[in-house]
Amino acid sequence: MDQSKEIRIYLTSTCPHCKRAKGFLTENGISFEEFDVLDNQNAREAMIRISGQMGVPVIVIGDEIVIGFNRDRLKEKLGL
Repeated sequence: MDQSKEIRIYLTSTCPHCKRAKGFLTENGISFEEFDVLDNQNAREAMIRISGQMGVPVIVIGDEIVIGFNRDRLKEKLGL
């Protein structure tokens, strides 16, 4: 895994798909920065601007976006 890409995850603490996405990243030793869009209006606005989506999770890997928790797509984008 090329850990030089910045990884951000926009989520909410109550979202089960978000919890699975965080767990997947953690299990694979991927460092990431997380933003809870319920508590952070700036993060929510950034997520919508970046993705055009209001649903979570939104995972940003470098300049690529993965919307929702898609294990296979994340593996591909992360080189796992």
